[in-house]
Amino acid sequence: MAQAALKPELSDEPVSTGIDEVAREKIAQALSAILTDTYYLVIKSHIYHWNVVGPMFHAIHNMTEEQYTNLFQAADDIAERIRALGHKAPIADAAGPNQAVVSMDASAKSAHDMVADLIDDHEAAIRKMREA
Repeated sequence: MAQAALKPELSDEPVSTGIDEVAREKIAQALSAILTDTYYLVIKSHIYHWNVVGPMFHAIHNMTEEQYTNLFQAADDIAERIRALGHKAPIADAAGPNQAVVSMDASAKSAHDMVADLIDDHEAAIRKMREA
């Protein structure tokens, strides 16, 4: 029963946005890939938020909280845009055609390494967004 809730049915309502169906599909696929990376950044930022230690604790704890909050809102906006294009808003398969560029490896130990890791992932996500 729970799985059915995770597979929403799309309505048969026609979408009339001025963007043809083929273009809407291509845009929705690109946005789905971006959504995956954005959501991965939410999770990774939250993990580092919980686990940062040391003299930079307060600054990085606050920074990562702001990041995951803003990223979550961005993910919501991206998902809603996909829906407005007439498509489901899935998280793409990380190994699929829209492979994630954000690593889910959140094993950095020091605060400095956590920040460097997040910078690398943000930059990779930005490059992917520019391609889209």
